[in-house]
Amino acid sequence: MSVSRFDLRGLAPGQGPSRRHVASVVDGVDGAVVVQGPVPALAAVLARLWKTDRLPAVAVGWEPVDGDADCRGLARALGLGDGAPRELPLVRDDHGGVLLHHGRIEAAGGSALRKRFGAQAHHDDARVADGPVTRIEARPRWDADELSVAVVTVPMRPARRTTGRALQVACDPARVLRDGVALDREVQRWTWYADDRVRWRLQP
Repeated sequence: MSVSRFDLRGLAPGQGPSRRHVASVVDGVDGAVVVQGPVPALAAVLARLWKTDRLPAVAVGWEPVDGDADCRGLARALGLGDGAPRELPLVRDDHGGVLLHHGRIEAAGGSALRKRFGAQAHHDDARVADGPVTRIEARPRWDADELSVAVVTVPMRPARRTTGRALQVACDPARVLRDGVALDREVQRWTWYADDRVRWRLQP
């Protein structure tokens, strides 16, 4: 099996790779690809493979960036470096993105983590928000086709935590961050869901 290496270690914090750059490399891979770089680099490669219907046919390896807390957390959650190749669930959104480690919806504008915004959110059949909130966070669960969701209504107060397959949010204009990278526009609707029809193959 041929292995291609894709070096994205030069990405700055909070920056995702160019879609055109990712496509120019990933579309030519026919066996396996090893992604070198932070979490958004791996997410961008998986998103491109999904869009081109090449999951899980193309195995994906990952070499995280040293000293990056998100990389350490995701590598630990994935069990990187241990065991045989395995197929894992894929968490997607309705804008074509992939979520690997941590997603957040927060108020648009400055000092967003302290501002509140109106939101109604459902996690599967449970209503988890209905009114002003500070932020909504989502994390994939790698042991199941599920998401862990935390809704913070007031800063410094305990979050409401739930697990389930799909998170649907309708809200005032808000900012979305996928694995630390902000979406280039504000949103008023957002969905993250564990797609049980799609798997990607991790080459540990």
